[in-house]
Amino acid sequence: MVRGVHFLVAATFMGLAFSLAYAYDPNPLQDTCVAIDDPKAAVFVNGKFCKDPKLATPEDFFFSGLHIPRNTSNPVGSTVTPVNVAQIAGLNTLGISMARVDYAPFGLNPPHTHPRATEILVVLKGTLYVGFVTSNPDNRLISKVLNKGDVFVFPISLIHFQLNVGHTNAVAIAALGSQNPGVITIANAVFGSNPPISADVLTKAFQLDKNVVDYLQSSF
Repeated sequence: MVRGVHFLVAATFMGLAFSLAYAYDPNPLQDTCVAIDDPKAAVFVNGKFCKDPKLATPEDFFFSGLHIPRNTSNPVGSTVTPVNVAQIAGLNTLGISMARVDYAPFGLNPPHTHPRATEILVVLKGTLYVGFVTSNPDNRLISKVLNKGDVFVFPISLIHFQLNVGHTNAVAIAALGSQNPGVITIANAVFGSNPPISADVLTKAFQLDKNVVDYLQSSF
């Protein structure tokens, strides 16, 4: 009985340790860690070299232009403007980023995932049909139509999308729980990988004729 209690306690502590070690963006151990490409006199943290905090400037924490509408003349009718550590070096180690999404009428932000972040989206203009799909085996679609001022959450790593269902342009702002959330657009990854995934794999996985798979791969 005692041995069983000891095992339970040890397993509990191991679980806690694992949950702490498996953080997505570790908490910073200093006030700032401005990302810098020059490794001289710098510290490597979260995939970036850090500028000496004494040399940080306001520009390291600044981005301008998110109010400007983007060109949505592309096959899907949407454009994402990211504001992450690549645009604001001061975001390094802070575990947050954002993006502006512009949608043409009936434009789509296609099904995609963010492997390192949960996303919270607010509609600034227009009407969006949004949703995400839960993991196997349920694959449940959770969706809703959003209007100006509405907010929706997309849980980390789950496939999600937004479709402008209005006759006018739409705009949304997304906040993401990582300095570098990453994005995997499903169709691009599956049918546009480099090198291509074998047609034998895709015909069986999607139960499609090989000619259809060939066409889709050529499209991406």
